[in-house]
Amino acid sequence: MLSGFLSAFRTPDLRKKLLFTLGILAIYRLGVAVPTPGVSYSNVQQCIASNVGGGGPLQILNLFSGGALLQLSVFALGIMPYITASIMVQLLRVLIPRFEALQKEGPDGQAKLTQYTRYITVGFATLQSASYVTMARNGVFFPNCNAEIVPDQSWNTITTMVLTMVAGTVLVMWMGERITERGIGNGMSLLIFTSVAASFPGAIGTIWNSSDRVRNTTVVLLVLLAVIAAVVYVEQSQRRIPVQYAKRMVGRRMLGGSSTYIPLKINMAGVIPVIFAASLLQLPVVIVQFAGNSSSPWVSWLQNNVARTSSPLNISLYIVLIIFFAYFYTAITFNPTDVADNMKKYGGFIPGIRPGQPTADYLDYVLSRITAAGSLYLAIAALVPTMSLVLLGLNASIPLGATTILILVGVGLDTVKRIQAQLEQRRYEGFLK
Repeated sequence: MLSGFLSAFRTPDLRKKLLFTLGILAIYRLGVAVPTPGVSYSNVQQCIASNVGGGGPLQILNLFSGGALLQLSVFALGIMPYITASIMVQLLRVLIPRFEALQKEGPDGQAKLTQYTRYITVGFATLQSASYVTMARNGVFFPNCNAEIVPDQSWNTITTMVLTMVAGTVLVMWMGERITERGIGNGMSLLIFTSVAASFPGAIGTIWNSSDRVRNTTVVLLVLLAVIAAVVYVEQSQRRIPVQYAKRMVGRRMLGGSSTYIPLKINMAGVIPVIFAASLLQLPVVIVQFAGNSSSPWVSWLQNNVARTSSPLNISLYIVLIIFFAYFYTAITFNPTDVADNMKKYGGFIPGIRPGQPTADYLDYVLSRITAAGSLYLAIAALVPTMSLVLLGLNASIPLGATTILILVGVGLDTVKRIQAQLEQRRYEGFLK
């Protein structure tokens, strides 16, 4: 791999892309440390240093922002409003015929969908920034910290904070698009990768500062290595469905007669099911936190059975939600009927399967079986790191779960493949032997 990196930096145009990408990522990490106007930086650092609150229900969002959310920095929202808007546009393709038509129009339609995504991103960023500023003013970020995060609570200050966070989200979105166009890899994915990777040293440091530091750190690192190896193996796995194209005459030329395959990944939904499931399970935590010291029976039941990470009901709900969202997202992103119609249009067929609806039924059958295995894999990968922390007596909110590992491994593999493709075009050996 080291020789691959050296070969990449020896190529002038590839070196420019790599340096441009690294420069954008450095600017992004710099913006994470810049506080929003109106925020007391010293008080925020005091609350974080005293380790009170720990992020609570905001732990996942703070992870995706690289720690910027709890600091209320300029990039506090990170890229999450854009990701939410992108997922929303994908869902609307199923519900709104206009969006589905734009998807099939090619580059022009994709450009319009991208523009809609940007508008929705600004709307989400405005709502989220106003909500987070309100939560910071009310002490939800750090419930046990008495220091004022926003000393000046005038309307001018609040408006400036909201506009600054929205502008930061737009800037992050712009930087991600520039990486995609002029750099290496998918810009939005690399920004999330950078944010998640920034939390790793602090997480390992937290484990190292525990009571039995050597045992805990060794066990956690071994579990992480095993999970990473399993994730790499499964993410690279495919179910290849053979496709044969019949010969046909086009003018005086004979076309077709080739053989290919449809690659179906074991985990076609990626990390989306884990993110959705974890986000939904944060709702009971938010309800309990807003209930405060209420002695109501239902609040106690939520606290002990749903909000507690190690409770059997929480684990069961987590598994069920991951399986549900894996099927749901796969059904949205892969349409067997469209694939079967395109194959029939160009004279393709699966050996032993009739074209048309029988092909669509066969693809749907195979996809259902693959998704069953993929969803179980996601559930196991999500539970093993968290349960290992619980068994060791550590805080289960330490950001070393499946979401972190799936993002790091998935984005890392995709970026390495893109660099390798660039190297192979120039007759270099690449990263993978």
